[in-house]
Amino acid sequence: MSAGRWRGRILPAAPGSRATRLELFYDLVFVLAFLNVTTLLSENLSVRTLLGGLEVLALLWWCWASFAALGNVVRTDQGVLPLVGAVTVVALFVLNLSVPQAFTNRPGGPPGPLVFAACYLLIRAVQVLVLLTRADAPGRAAARYGLPLLASVTLIVIAGALPEPPEVGPTWRRVALWAAAVAIEFTAGGRVHSVGIAVVSAAHWAERYALILLIALGESIISLGLGSKPITGPPASWAVIVASILGVTTIAALWWMYFDTLAPALEQQLHRTRDPGARAAYARDVYTYLHLPLIAGIIMFALGLKRYLAVIADPHGDPWRVRALGLDYRVLFAGVIVYIVGLLALWVRASHRLRLLPAVTVVLLAVVLLPAGRLPAVAGLAVLAVACVALVLAGLRAGDPLRRQVRQVALSEQIAAEQEQSEWRRRHL
Repeated sequence: MSAGRWRGRILPAAPGSRATRLELFYDLVFVLAFLNVTTLLSENLSVRTLLGGLEVLALLWWCWASFAALGNVVRTDQGVLPLVGAVTVVALFVLNLSVPQAFTNRPGGPPGPLVFAACYLLIRAVQVLVLLTRADAPGRAAARYGLPLLASVTLIVIAGALPEPPEVGPTWRRVALWAAAVAIEFTAGGRVHSVGIAVVSAAHWAERYALILLIALGESIISLGLGSKPITGPPASWAVIVASILGVTTIAALWWMYFDTLAPALEQQLHRTRDPGARAAYARDVYTYLHLPLIAGIIMFALGLKRYLAVIADPHGDPWRVRALGLDYRVLFAGVIVYIVGLLALWVRASHRLRLLPAVTVVLLAVVLLPAGRLPAVAGLAVLAVACVALVLAGLRAGDPLRRQVRQVALSEQIAAEQEQSEWRRRHL
């Protein structure tokens, strides 16, 4: 099909567009993606596997962010885009199946690195082809979009083809090649003016990233529920129940830190940024780049939580006194620290000022990180839950006028949108 016929079958998005059901269907596969990364790391946690897992997460994130940007430019539920979305979902699902073998070839199955690279290439190539139909100069756009993609996929294939003996987890040379692949994708995508990034609908852009953060938080709840194996294992003990309550409390606090004020504040600032170049740069920095630490922090927290619950549920020890081993407690606390640091970075980029209370919390958590390893696992979870809840409550007690203003604007916008939709439905339905 010629570029002109493709262009006619792909409808442009409008400034007021919102997330479509096809995009939500695409996001469902990322529940499996995040869960696979957590499972991959939990089986053999080490510094090397942690770095490798974060690199896999970064490329998965780039697939998702590219699709989110695509949905901001064209209507993903109209024309040929539903078919494109279906192909993407299938490829993403197969890519998810290859995640446990993304770094090494295991006997008895297809080459994992090659399957991962092929699926990644297909997903990103489909996204690039759709964007080319909207470009004024397809030849130059193909080079800007396609060359970094081919370079990163080549590095992944080379990493998988290295003549190294099979190991549990990635080798350092493979980790380095994957890091180069991630760097190429993120660096090329960061050149806003050269790749023609544009934000057509600020509401759609902000909504997509809020939804994917909800998916990551949902994955942490799944990890919490599966960590103690309540169905196939022994009955849940009181220690497991208490630890689960502390885990859910921490997850709720992480949700509150983002969605209470920060999420609407970021969206409102995106609406206020009128200049197309400045808006694209803001969307790139605040959402595409600085939301990745939030996702990574949640995944690390979910990983630590999963391993904590497994230790506490072990029937061969005292569940109230057992301690986490190795990197478990460091990953648990580091995940929350990375998440809060990501929130701080978002505030700084959006408002150009540093919020003192979260910064102090990060310092306190970092100070607690090392001694927490000597605490029983349940006590370590209690320390983390108390710190997160205290941060939320302190923010509410502070009476921040910015919070009142942001929430009032968000409520007014919601009411106005509801009234406008009700009036349209009354007239036309």
